[in-house]
Amino acid sequence: MKFTAENAKQVLAHLYTGFKTTFNKAFTETETTWQRIATEVPSKSKAENYAWLGKFPKLREWIGEKVIKRLEGYGYTITNRSFESTIAVHKHEIDDGDILGLPIIFASMGEESKQFPQDIVFEALTTGFKNKCFDGKTLYATDHPVGDKGKSTFSNKLTEKLSWASLADAEASFGAAKTMMTSLKDENGRSLKIKPDLLVVPPALESIATSLMTASKFADGTENIYKGNAEVLVDAGLATDTEWHLLSTKKVIKPIIYQNRQKPELMSKTDIQSDDVFKRGEYLFGVEARGEAGYSLPHLAVGSTGTT
Repeated sequence: MKFTAENAKQVLAHLYTGFKTTFNKAFTETETTWQRIATEVPSKSKAENYAWLGKFPKLREWIGEKVIKRLEGYGYTITNRSFESTIAVHKHEIDDGDILGLPIIFASMGEESKQFPQDIVFEALTTGFKNKCFDGKTLYATDHPVGDKGKSTFSNKLTEKLSWASLADAEASFGAAKTMMTSLKDENGRSLKIKPDLLVVPPALESIATSLMTASKFADGTENIYKGNAEVLVDAGLATDTEWHLLSTKKVIKPIIYQNRQKPELMSKTDIQSDDVFKRGEYLFGVEARGEAGYSLPHLAVGSTGTT
């Protein structure tokens, strides 16, 4: 169909339908893994307060009055960020039929939009060595307070390299992380029953992590007592080639919070009377999204920088 002033609206509507179909198909078919480590929380404001974090609902023997866990104890807030991706299609490109590459572009936009939560969730995980969680400490710290009064502390931070060279090396890395999590207790000395099940590594550590979790023997020939202790998840979004993270992901809440304010969606600005068209001859198509990722409970994760 020839693009003219008279049929511009019809042609643009037809093109947008095609672009959106391509976008949605790529969006649907793109696989993500962020759901393994993050709990999705809907957001209805520019920021959400997670005062309830730290009020772990473990049952206690009821003697005398009930002990009330009030939610105002913490002021951890996750503020949404805004994201966008916009392209311009010139009216002459449409008029000349020069749009063969556009389906690829919109498919890519759909793919990237599906990956949007993936990017910010793993960004939060990898920055856990420097960004704070609800208790005022970095996600990975050596002195997280236990309970409201913080009379004791616990550590969920290591520096050991992930290794399967020998039992001693594995015990110093993966074994130490596992023990940190499974031995955690609440302020009353009762086990929190944390069970680590997911080992997250960068591509550079995939071979080591996979061998550690699947091989019957360590590299030195001794029996691998950690075989099958956790699944391995590889993600290129981790900032370094040495860090690794052991997570507990089977509880109701996962280590990372994905705060969803606005799901990525394709939009268009194709009013032929708009200034963009009049001044530059451009029709605009783009994606907008809002959200952020933060941290839930630090005892659900142990992180190592892998530097020693």
